[in-house]
Amino acid sequence: MHIRKNDTVIVISGKFKGRRGRVLRVMPKEQRLLVEGVNMIKRHTRPTTRSQQGGIVEREGPIHVSKVMAWCEAVGAPSKIIMKRLEDGTRVRVYTINGETLND
Repeated sequence: MHIRKNDTVIVISGKFKGRRGRVLRVMPKEQRLLVEGVNMIKRHTRPTTRSQQGGIVEREGPIHVSKVMAWCEAVGAPSKIIMKRLEDGTRVRVYTINGETLND
């Protein structure tokens, strides 16, 4: 997976199409991501010693990686990400739309 934590992505298909958000968590084995403000689910929680108050908590649910695309701020459009090897042998992630490298 070329998408990593703290990348900005846009949802390209499904119920939340067109929403942009920051990646909060990546689950590579399940090929899913948690994106800020996308796929909000309600969770009923019981009061515990850690959180004294129970109730309904709203939080992000996982979304499949195929439904999102990286967002390039310089161009203001979605773009694929590819891996390139530099002359010194290091690998960097690069937007295909303009060739700009992502800062990791």
